Amino acid sequence: MAKEDTIVRFEDVSFDYGHNKPILKEVSFSVRRGTKNTIMGQNGAGKSTLLDIITGAHTPESGVVHITHGLKVAQARQVIPKEQLEMTVREFFESCFPTKVYDIDPRIDKVLDAVHLVADHGKKVRAFSGGQQARLLLASALIQDADLLLLDEPTNNLDHAGIEHLTQFLVNSKKTCIVISHDAEFLNAFTNVVLYLDVFTHKIEQYAGNYFDTMAQIAARIEKENRKNALLAKEIQANKDKANFFANKGGQMRLVARRMRDKAEEMEEEMVDVRKEDRTIRAFTIPSQEGLIGEVLGISSYKVIKGHKPVVHKAKVSLKRGGHLQLAGPNGIGKSTLLESLANGTAEGATIQKDVKVGYYRQDFSTLNFDDTVYDSLMAVMDKKDEERMRSVAAGFLLSGEVVRTKIGSLSEGQKGLVAFARLVLEKPGLLILDEPTNHINFRHLPVIAEALNTYQGAMILVSHVPDFVAKIRIDEVLDLGK
Repeated sequence: MAKEDTIVRFEDVSFDYGHNKPILKEVSFSVRRGTKNTIMGQNGAGKSTLLDIITGAHTPESGVVHITHGLKVAQARQVIPKEQLEMTVREFFESCFPTKVYDIDPRIDKVLDAVHLVADHGKKVRAFSGGQQARLLLASALIQDADLLLLDEPTNNLDHAGIEHLTQFLVNSKKTCIVISHDAEFLNAFTNVVLYLDVFTHKIEQYAGNYFDTMAQIAARIEKENRKNALLAKEIQANKDKANFFANKGGQMRLVARRMRDKAEEMEEEMVDVRKEDRTIRAFTIPSQEGLIGEVLGISSYKVIKGHKPVVHKAKVSLKRGGHLQLAGPNGIGKSTLLESLANGTAEGATIQKDVKVGYYRQDFSTLNFDDTVYDSLMAVMDKKDEERMRSVAAGFLLSGEVVRTKIGSLSEGQKGLVAFARLVLEKPGLLILDEPTNHINFRHLPVIAEALNTYQGAMILVSHVPDFVAKIRIDEVLDLGK
């Protein structure tokens, strides 16, 4: 492509989040018109911050961000901000524009149709399910008819049909896109450029090709660097051994020994810093509450939403200690609503054994107090306060150093998810309720989390739209709310 097709260019851009928290260090890369770009990187590396720098929400400490004059940029964030949840659908879309749009209603209908969502324009945003809110976020970017779409975790909460529809949209779209996601199959379907944000060097590595091509290139690079270093290490040791041998001979042999040592030092300088891969959380178990006998949870009836109206269905679910139940069904059927009512004890037609401790992983992390530090949040759920135990568990979830003293509201969405899992480990629940636990989480962590849930000895209810993740977990019973 010609140089004029570059629509975004970072030139030696650096950005820090406060003291001792670098995000970008002299980063340079470009985005060309019509490309489908994926941003890869560990939870907390700064992927969402990168998008905010493109929109101008954050200003770099140094360097220059070149944006083509007149370029229209629209961003779909990971979650709808709390202050917008009380808006109506119409107000939500009106807030996407700096000035009043008089033909807003037909434009809303057009973008809602594009994301396969039917919605009353007067309905409150809060009333929509997580998957429906994900569709609203995507529609809010589409309604602006922008040249560049920035999509931050757009598959979160989407069911299979929603992900398929979004994938086809991105494949067929002529627009330039920059996407953050931890869904490898989804990303591979449309990506032709990968921007890898390295959490260790705070640099961006740019790769041409699809997502799996990039993974293969990175693996090959690491293997090559390791192989080169192994050969050099062997030669270095041989020269050091010879140097020691000749040094003991004395006389002219000491000069030979010195040359050998100099050569060994030169080779040590040739050794490359092997590219570090994203760290993965440590294997963990979620201890279950002891002393539970008999039925932990019984469900005789449940409520679903069909045709925008509540409908009650009969059920016969008896969940005992060690029983794993999956709730299935399309977006908007009422899965999250049922989980929430079970967690707070208000579900009609359901009974939970007295004194059962409920561990609730909520998809929007609203069970966390965003004003608490990670330290306070984790200590709060421990029956017996043990700082050493807490710090050990936190470190296993990559929550150490400065992160422990950081307010939860300042963490990335992925880090909030890791805090939520750390709390479950420290809580020791008897009934585990999990609503879309893969959202925002780095794909490298998912096999570790799946194994922890697979071996959980308490009663568990799981909602997830990620088949590969669910396939790794023992499921004893499925309650499909859509049937």
